Amino acid sequence: MKLESLDFLYMPSSDPAAELEYFERVLGAQVAFAIEAFGTRVAMVRPADGPPALLLAGHLEGERPVLVYRVASLAGAVAELEQAGGEAGPEFGIPHGPVREVELPGGHRLAIYELRRPGAAEHLEGRRDF
Repeated sequence: MKLESLDFLYMPSSDPAAELEYFERVLGAQVAFAIEAFGTRVAMVRPADGPPALLLAGHLEGERPVLVYRVASLAGAVAELEQAGGEAGPEFGIPHGPVREVELPGGHRLAIYELRRPGAAEHLEGRRDF
């Protein structure tokens, strides 16, 4: 299996609005969007040029971030990981396409997704609910 790129760091956040403000004001991060929906808040910031973007997520459980990598084929990558003893969770969606979280040794959190909607980022860009 080949991981194409680390596109997102999906980070648990107890207060996405406060953390967003800090990343923007202190670190000079570009805010891609800040969305409030379904009882939670999620903000995407770009602290540097190029990937990965950071997703500050109010609904994400745990202490560790989820490393979100793009793959050419989600089904193929999941099959390879499962043959190697990995345990993939159920498929769910992000604006860019289908994704599966994979349990790794040592408690590391990894997700893989297949880019099926390349225009999704432009659809959300600039939205600021908070």
